[in-house]
Amino acid sequence: MSDLERAWRVEEACLNAWPSPRELLVQGYLLRAAGGRSKRQNSITPMRGSGAPEPAIEAARRIYRCLGQRAIFRIPAIAPQMESLLAHGDDIVVDETCTLIRDLDGLPAAPDPGVAVAAAPAPDWLALRDTVNRADSAAAKVFRDTIAALALPRAFAAAAAESGIGAIAFGVLDRELLVIEAVATPEPLRGRGHARRAVGALLHWGRAEGAEAACLQVVAANTPARALYSALGFERELYRYHYRVGPEPE
Repeated sequence: MSDLERAWRVEEACLNAWPSPRELLVQGYLLRAAGGRSKRQNSITPMRGSGAPEPAIEAARRIYRCLGQRAIFRIPAIAPQMESLLAHGDDIVVDETCTLIRDLDGLPAAPDPGVAVAAAPAPDWLALRDTVNRADSAAAKVFRDTIAALALPRAFAAAAAESGIGAIAFGVLDRELLVIEAVATPEPLRGRGHARRAVGALLHWGRAEGAEAACLQVVAANTPARALYSALGFERELYRYHYRVGPEPE
């Protein structure tokens, strides 16, 4: 498999692991409009083989305007064709993001017994996620709808700490790839290794389920998160993407 083919394989797995409850194909591009704050779930992105971007950009602006949302364009380095058309307008660049991958060979012999791994998120798992992300009721509902929309095997990890849950994360198995999502640690418990334990348990789960590699996406400027993932073996970067964000609708 070439590097480009591997990148597209990971790109598609990451889209499958973070579905939008509301999406449509627009001129060969995938437009998502879930509501809430997630740019991944509220942007238009190229698919493998997407063609000329002009009709998609025009249609996206019209659709988002009708929905009362700002237009957001996701620009992956493996398909940057929208960038040249957006670079001279009012759409600003935000959230450069790295896509990282690691093989699942060489994991420690056994998972951490202090990490619970379940097929569905418990109420305290969801509550911690809401708190860490400062989610209002609308954002909390979007996340729950996202979980409900998953069509692939998934696991939710909660690392125990003295005061309750020390960190959470979930993983989605897309054939040979495990996608890591929603890693979160309460602020008072950060820097104690709880997130590393939660993600490590998911790596073991994925390997046991047949995954050959794990991947994730992290904002490039998030130094603590990148250090965590590097310590977990996510040292190979496949590609980056960023967003072009339009003005708020009038």
